[in-house]
Amino acid sequence: MCGIFGTFGHDEAGIAFEMISTAFSIAVAALFYGLFKPVNRSFSLLAAFFRLIACAIAAFGYLFQIVPLVLLGGAHYLSAFNLEQLQALAMLFFKSNAQVRNVSIVFFGFHFLLVGLLILKSTFLPRALGVLCAFAGLGGLIFLAPPLASYLFPYFVGVGLLTEVSLTLWLLVKGVNEHRWREQASAAVE
Repeated sequence: MCGIFGTFGHDEAGIAFEMISTAFSIAVAALFYGLFKPVNRSFSLLAAFFRLIACAIAAFGYLFQIVPLVLLGGAHYLSAFNLEQLQALAMLFFKSNAQVRNVSIVFFGFHFLLVGLLILKSTFLPRALGVLCAFAGLGGLIFLAPPLASYLFPYFVGVGLLTEVSLTLWLLVKGVNEHRWREQASAAVE
């Protein structure tokens, strides 16, 4: 598995990109806290908390992605186990990763539900973005009911992707209405 990453395999590269994404997500939690603090400090802090917990759970989940690669990597010290045992252990970690990911999605759901409410209460972002975020948040919360989540997952992936892209593009291209943000920030101080 050489190429653009040298001896770094494609699986390892994918995990590395996920870790980088999680690091950026932590930064987004801080930025969103500052952005929405004038709307409602407590809800903004709670939204940041849920996002940070989701990131911590996701980071923990990366271990469940790395361990199967190590188990099946052919290291000499693993010769104490037979191939079937190594494959069973790798599958256990692989399946556990899916469960950890689902828990992370629930916490992201709470985050986006709160961000949606904050946008709806704000005067500096379009309400449509708030509705979209709240709907995406509800999509994350369906993972509290795994059978329902597995059935509806394909639909909420689309909604979640649309939400992330829409909110990101809006903030990067259009930004917030600075005058209204300052008004809301001033009112929050008083």
